[in-house]
Amino acid sequence: MKVYDISQEVFSCKVFPGDPVPQGELICSIEEGDFYNLTMFQMCAHNGTHVDAPLHFVKDGKSVDEIGLEPFVGMAYVAEHEGTVTAEDADLILQKAGSDARNRILIKGNAEVSLEAAEVFANAGILLVGNESQTVGPEDAPMAVHLVLLKAGVALLEGIRLEEVPEGVYLLNAAPLNLGGAEGAPCRAVLIKL
Repeated sequence: MKVYDISQEVFSCKVFPGDPVPQGELICSIEEGDFYNLTMFQMCAHNGTHVDAPLHFVKDGKSVDEIGLEPFVGMAYVAEHEGTVTAEDADLILQKAGSDARNRILIKGNAEVSLEAAEVFANAGILLVGNESQTVGPEDAPMAVHLVLLKAGVALLEGIRLEEVPEGVYLLNAAPLNLGGAEGAPCRAVLIKL
């Protein structure tokens, strides 16, 4: 069994342009005479490796705690792609994933999902789409792609790291923090090759 950590380290992670950068502060220190070390941190729910719930772009959409864990835990397919994922690319990815892993698609590479590809994924009834960028759609206009996927109940896993992961089928565990009422949450995402 091989385990791949596909998460970014939080304090040095990438953030979407304009989002606050995570900050940490050691508030108790053994070095300073305290009995223990204690770190306090502050971050945006969408920093680094994180999930988007429908509430992120859908007014009455479900929050992170309302969507459950099923989208984030189960068999997934890692597909390599560079550039824009078209509708044809999305169809091919779903075919390659096969029936065992087609519910969770992770896109490796410098890729963004087009509106047409988002519609293919949404119509296929998949549970999750993930990618290495801080947003699944175009960075300069992410809303349309988010709306198509999130309105269809497709959870998003953004900011993953797949450089060392070969294309193929894996067990995914990307359970988000249980942030009640939040539209997104950070997670520690791992892939397991069984």
